[in-house]
Amino acid sequence: MVKWLARQDCEVTTLDDFSTGFAEAVRYGELVTGSIADPIALDQLFAAKQFGAVMHFASFIQVGESVKDPARYYRNNFSNTQNLLDAMVRHGVKRFIFSSSAAVFGEPLYTPIDERHALNPINPYGRSKLMVEQMLEDYDHAYGLKSYALRYFNAAGADSEGELGERHEPETHLIPLVLQAANRRRDAITVFGTDYDTPDGTCIRDYIHIQDICAAHWLSLQQLMQGAPSARYNLGNGSGFSVREVIDVAERITCRSVPVIYGPRRPGDPARLVADAALARKILGWQPRYADLETIVRHAWEWEIKAG
Repeated sequence: MVKWLARQDCEVTTLDDFSTGFAEAVRYGELVTGSIADPIALDQLFAAKQFGAVMHFASFIQVGESVKDPARYYRNNFSNTQNLLDAMVRHGVKRFIFSSSAAVFGEPLYTPIDERHALNPINPYGRSKLMVEQMLEDYDHAYGLKSYALRYFNAAGADSEGELGERHEPETHLIPLVLQAANRRRDAITVFGTDYDTPDGTCIRDYIHIQDICAAHWLSLQQLMQGAPSARYNLGNGSGFSVREVIDVAERITCRSVPVIYGPRRPGDPARLVADAALARKILGWQPRYADLETIVRHAWEWEIKAG
């Protein structure tokens, strides 16, 4: 996102405590090392510069970990976000773009999932995201802070120029795990459940290229700068791919076999999670550029070869 904004001649400041990230990945704009958990550091940053808007990506994202240690997730994802919003209010910054998640919906009542779907998260990660969305509504009403909450489905892919890509320790996302297995950086990929009510028995997910997510953020920023009201949008391609389909595509792209271990279902894994992103297409004018799974996997593979 920082690279995208720099290409649009925006002045960008990145604030990161590098609890999970890497300083060498911040190659554009100004870098400030610090945490949104620190109100004093936030006040110093907002006093030093006049910001037109804030984009917030600093969340913990592992569902299983959130169940084991919910305090960590509520503290970082909710309480620290409140620190950030409070600093914005104190310094008169009125535009905010939030990385939300399809996890706010919980078990889908129907697919594809649109913005009218009931919000019923089933784990602390999803609840922490929904709590922030609810807080944003209250901050809009009370303080005039306008926000867009962008609900990602399965973020995937890598920078099409090969400069930046997915780096998680530990890695939990399917596509990089599959590609690491193809690259023999891990022994195998585990498929959790083969008896779902899907064509091949494995879970179906909606994968969205990271650059298409960046495009949605850019369009959101432009609308907020023009005075648009707060809004919530789903971000997905509207077409789902099964775990087995991802593995098949990865084997075609890499020309390598992917070792697979079959395991039992994981608790709380819905059979299908597919987005209806018609609202983002209509209101934002958003059009995913990299909607096909082959391109998503190819860009991720180019990054895996470089990083691995």
